[in-house]
Amino acid sequence: MITKSQRNTILFLIPAALLSIPLIAMQFTKEVNWSLSDFVIGGILLFGTALTVKLILEKFKTTKSRLILIMITLAVLFLVWAELAVGIFGSPFAGS
Repeated sequence: MITKSQRNTILFLIPAALLSIPLIAMQFTKEVNWSLSDFVIGGILLFGTALTVKLILEKFKTTKSRLILIMITLAVLFLVWAELAVGIFGSPFAGS
């Protein structure tokens, strides 16, 4: 059984691990070129999502409501990330 403390640790280590991937890749190739602002925005998105998932897990007791809300949260994260990365919707939000 995973304790609440262990769950929170894992929940916040995942965004750190995801952000370390481009940081490490930048050391080996010129094709990955993230600026400080890219890491800041990525960190805000990923750690904000982790915090939202943490709050959902604390406030909602039924598994069904937890799963639905976490799936919605992850869908929003992926849509915002994709829009910022490649501008799939062509909004001014993505810089186009």
